[in-house]
Order: sequence, then C-alpha cells, then structure tokens
Amino acid sequence: MPDKIELIATVLFAIAIVHTFSVPFFAKRAHQGGPHSGLWHAFSEVEAVFGLWAAILIIFMGVSGGLDSAVKYMDSRNFTEPLFVFAIMVVAASRPILVLVGSIVRYLARVLPLPTPVATFLLTLTLVPLAGSFITEPAAMTLAALLLKRAFFDHSSHTRFKYMAVGVLFVNISIGGVLTSYAAPPVLMVAGSFGWDTAYMATHFGWKAALAVMINAGVLTFLMRRELLIAGEHASEQNRADGDARPPVPWIVILIHLVFLASIVVFAHHPAVFIGLMMLFVGYCTAYEHYQDRLMIKEALMVAFFLAGLIVLGGLQQWWLQDLLAGLSPTLLYWGATALTAITDNAALTYLGSLVEGTSEVWRYMLVAGAVTGGGLTVIANAPNPAGFSILKGCFPDEAISPKYLFLAALVPTLVAAAMFLLPVQLLGNTGL
Repeated sequence: MPDKIELIATVLFAIAIVHTFSVPFFAKRAHQGGPHSGLWHAFSEVEAVFGLWAAILIIFMGVSGGLDSAVKYMDSRNFTEPLFVFAIMVVAASRPILVLVGSIVRYLARVLPLPTPVATFLLTLTLVPLAGSFITEPAAMTLAALLLKRAFFDHSSHTRFKYMAVGVLFVNISIGGVLTSYAAPPVLMVAGSFGWDTAYMATHFGWKAALAVMINAGVLTFLMRRELLIAGEHASEQNRADGDARPPVPWIVILIHLVFLASIVVFAHHPAVFIGLMMLFVGYCTAYEHYQDRLMIKEALMVAFFLAGLIVLGGLQQWWLQDLLAGLSPTLLYWGATALTAITDNAALTYLGSLVEGTSEVWRYMLVAGAVTGGGLTVIANAPNPAGFSILKGCFPDEAISPKYLFLAALVPTLVAAAMFLLPVQLLGNTGL
C-alpha cells in the first residue's frame, strides 16, 4: 500500500497532467489581458507545469515530515538528464552549429530530385531525427525544431500543417534515437542491465525505426507539398529582403563548436564535466559574439525545469506503475507501454520495467519498443519534447501548442512506428515478434 507522500505525489502528478492539457485555456486568458494576465501567462508556460507541482510536493513534504526529509528526497533524485538537456540545447542551438547543419541539409536538398523546399522538409524530418542516435535526441530535437521554424513555420499560417509536422517530428525523434544504445533516454536507462549494445539496437530496433521515420516523413511531405512550396517561396523572399550584414561564420569557429558539442555528448553522464564545458562554451561565445545569435539559455533552463519536475513527481509513482508493468504479457505490455508513455516519461517507464525480475527477452523488447513508440504523443512522453515545444510554440495561435491536437497529430505516425516495431527479428528466434 502507498504511504501518504506517495498518494499526494500521485494526485499532484495527475493534476500536472491535466494542467498540461489545459495550457491553451490559460494562454487564451493571458491574451485577453486584465490584472491577472501575468498569472495566466505563467500557467500557460508548459515548461513550468511539472516544476510548479513538484515544488508544491516538496513544500508539502517539508511541512508534513520536516525539512530534512524533503531535502533527503531531493538528494536521492538523479538530475543528470535535465542538466544534460540544458547544456546540449544551448550548444546545439548556437549559430555556427545551425549554419553547419543547414548547409548540409541544403546541399543534400539540391541533390535530391525534388523542389528544394520539399527536399529540405523531408531531410529535416528524416536525416536529423536519425542523427539523434549519434548526437543524442535532445540535440537532434533542437536542430530539427529550429530548422523547421526558420524555413517553414515562420512563413506559414497553416496551423493544421504545423501540428502535423510537430506530430511527425516528436514521433521521429523518439524512435530515431534507437540505432545506438546511448542516445535515447529510455534505451540508455536499461541498456546496461539488459545487456544491449549498439549492435543489438541496430539489428533489433534501428532498421525498423529508420523505416518508420522515412514513411512518416515521406507521407507528410507528399501531403503537404503545396504548402511547403508556398512557405519556401515566402522564406526565400524574406531572406532576400533581410539579407545578413553579419560576417559569415569561419570554419574554425564551426569546428570549435563541434568539439564542444561532441565533448558534452561524450561526457553526458558526468554533469560536473559537461556543465563545466558549457560554461567554457558560453565564455567562448561571448568572446566571439559577432559570430553568434542569442544563446537559448532561458529556453533551455525552462526545459530543464520541466524535466526536473517530472523526475521529482515521477520518482514516487513506482508503487503503482511497476506492479502494473509486471502483470502484463508481452503483447499487452507493448500497447500498455505505448499508452502509458503518453502520461509519464518513457525513460522512467523503462527504468521501472527493468526492476521487474525474471523477465524474458521478448518482454524486455516489448517494453522498450512500446516506450519509444509512444514518445511523440504528448510533451511529457519523451525528454527532448519540451525542447521542441519551447522552440516552436510561438508559431501557433496564442503561442501555445494544444496537447489535444498534438496527440491527434502524432497518432497516425505513432501507429506507423508501432507496426514497424512489430516486424519479426531473426536474431530473436521464434519469439513471435
């Protein structure tokens, strides 16, 4: 039976989920003005939702059990992931990195036998999410979201197109990181205990994820090709009108930024190291600010705050979630994990599943496959999602992305991913997968 603190944490967790789906309501109230518009605006910031309710939980713990118990619980939480997302988002969103990635995408777009805007969109939703298996999913999300914003979202008033693009982006990022064993948070949480290396991930998950990524992006690109051409033309006209008076970014500056990015990825499990590297990076950018855009420190901090709140609240859900997972057959687990991921972080889900004893290889496969499949359904489902949400929300009405419409937009891409992960794998033998 859960204790009082666990019950309160679960109630607050449920309230935070409802709050997340209520963000558009608060955003509309904020835009209506009035003496409380600032408060409504604060409630409309989805990145603050879980941090707010986690703070209420910690205050309750301090009042009911003493300050020491609240501090002890906070000390028991591992905040490496929020800190890493903060650091990688700041570096990946810097101008030299975007110049490099944009140049690669534009070059490949010219090679493909498609109109440049169409090819650019297709590559942004395929190449960049799959690159997340190597540069990590948060970095891929940051880059893809910024590319979409600057090339299409800023130049289109088609809200339905934007929701469909965000739905595919979130799903493709979630599944695009499974080609390796270290880039996707839900895989990273269990790879060691399950004995899964990069070769295992590539043969059991990677090729299926690549197929789903290409199908999702290809279908959406075909359906939205006319809108892409219109947005691309508007973007070209805007670029010709604005120009860029700043000096071009030298290759040595781009190389230094890549070294910082790669170093932070390498030391992703050592916050003292990667935070130090990020501080050096900020100092370097300050010294050569004429090659930089504004660093996304505020946005990255808000995303980290969201993830930290999710960790604080999610850490007390084990009493019901682990037993629920343990009682499911592999098939039910697959669909159950896909659904549960929509209301809880998929890395927490796979971690709790890894604590269940006596599980088969098929059961483990279904757990992780379901967790990554459902990672695009909501903003809380996958750690990189708040980063994309933060970057793109200003392109939507009332500067808010409706969780309801995001869920609906991600549903079909999620089902495509689900079908791909149910394809058989020879290396698993006669398992029925």
